[in-house]
Amino acid sequence: MLKKLLLAAFVAAPLCLMAQAKFGYVNTQEIFNVMPEKATAETTLKAAADKYDAELKNLQTAFQKKLEDYEKIDADASTPQAIKDRHTQELQDEYQKIQNFNQTASQDLQKQQETLLAPISQKLQNAIQAVGAEGGYTFIYDLSIPAIVYTGTGAEDVSAKVKAKLGIK
Repeated sequence: MLKKLLLAAFVAAPLCLMAQAKFGYVNTQEIFNVMPEKATAETTLKAAADKYDAELKNLQTAFQKKLEDYEKIDADASTPQAIKDRHTQELQDEYQKIQNFNQTASQDLQKQQETLLAPISQKLQNAIQAVGAEGGYTFIYDLSIPAIVYTGTGAEDVSAKVKAKLGIK
């Protein structure tokens, strides 16, 4: 009899704890997109991207001019092959410069994006942690991750509280 009573207590204990659990959910993507810091970061990234685009256009213009010069030289039958070869090499070098610049620019923009957005993500995570601790939540689910298939009526959307914690209206 005592064993059955202890077994019933062990089975019922987790159910009692679940009844006391407080669940919440948040859409971090939606909050992240309205954070003012994100707009500032995007402005900074766009300015850098515009500078890279301008430089790329300069490189492409220089390449186009060398290509036109080469076509004139190549069309002239009296031009020695050594001169044509030198111009061909210059074109290849210019093309390689453009390729290297594109790769470097892309890597730099990605690094800048990571550097600018990481503190914003951390700030959002800190706000979620604070709301969870202050509200006594057992779990707060992120609805922007498609792993949630069911949200019960007992769950509370804490997005507004996280926004308030971040000072977002």
